[in-house]
Amino acid sequence: MNDIDDAVKEALKRVDHLIYVSLKYTKTVDVIRNAILRLLEACDLIIIEGLEYKKKKKKIKAIPSTPQERADMLYKVFKKKTVIKQYLEFFHLLRRIKVSNYNKQGEYRKNVAMIVIDEKYTFLEIDYEALKAYNAKTHEFVNFMRDWIETGKEN
Repeated sequence: MNDIDDAVKEALKRVDHLIYVSLKYTKTVDVIRNAILRLLEACDLIIIEGLEYKKKKKKIKAIPSTPQERADMLYKVFKKKTVIKQYLEFFHLLRRIKVSNYNKQGEYRKNVAMIVIDEKYTFLEIDYEALKAYNAKTHEFVNFMRDWIETGKEN
């Protein structure tokens, strides 16, 4: 679990650098996309860490191999699903953004944005402020999972 913990910290540190340094100076959609991929990586790793904890406690037998199945299993593990549901919906949003087509808007300018075209979200604009909000939500999710692992309480 310590390796996963370090990997989560590294992914979050890279996201912070992408948002607050790289995006500030390059103003490209590729930086926004890379930041989203790193956020997705951090979320997936923290889900694995939570499932490893449950496996160690002998509550589950095996950890699924796909991110979708891992998220579904984490959802089933929690008895009070209202808290984790919003974090997993956010995780699924990041996964949809990853596989969706996108366009570039205002590249190399102050208001650079990634326009995501998806079946569920026909139009989703991810700019600097939205990316900061996604980063904050990922930090909340990681902190929530770490608190849960440390205390063992599923509230």
